[in-house]
Amino acid sequence: MRIIAGSLKGRRLHVGKSLNVRPTTDFAKESLFNILNNKTDYNNLEVLDLFSGTGSISFEFVSRGVKSVTALEKNFKCVEYIRKNIDLLCLDNIKIVKMNVFEFLGVCKNPFDIIFADPPYDMKNVPEIIDIVFANNLLAKNGFLILEHSAAHNFSSHPNFSETRQYGSVNFSFFKL
Repeated sequence: MRIIAGSLKGRRLHVGKSLNVRPTTDFAKESLFNILNNKTDYNNLEVLDLFSGTGSISFEFVSRGVKSVTALEKNFKCVEYIRKNIDLLCLDNIKIVKMNVFEFLGVCKNPFDIIFADPPYDMKNVPEIIDIVFANNLLAKNGFLILEHSAAHNFSSHPNFSETRQYGSVNFSFFKL
């Protein structure tokens, strides 16, 4: 796994086989951030990374200069992996939270400029993530939710749906207020 751009560009973070995760591919990640480069200015953004896994997306956001990232992950090994890399990279603007995503979304009161969610592709209640984010007003004004998912999901009928982009087997759906 590598960091594609920004102050940490080119840094490689080695993911061990003990982490049972599906990191976003470099191709898909680069494509996603090319879209974001045209939609936002990273300075002063507060980002929430749900189902953080290896922290790849969180590290990419920090490398590009966001104000802060809250990385949410419930798997102990993944949390330790992210913590190790936060220390290795000497980062002070990533906060890792070990907690179930649905519990966190139920108690969170702070709005975020960008919420990125990469749930397991076979998770049955993925649409609930979208509904909870909007029901609990977790997006700041002009903020957006990005959901990574397989082609098996189609969210185009959701009232907050904006667009979907496909990169190989990876799909990113965007939602906004």
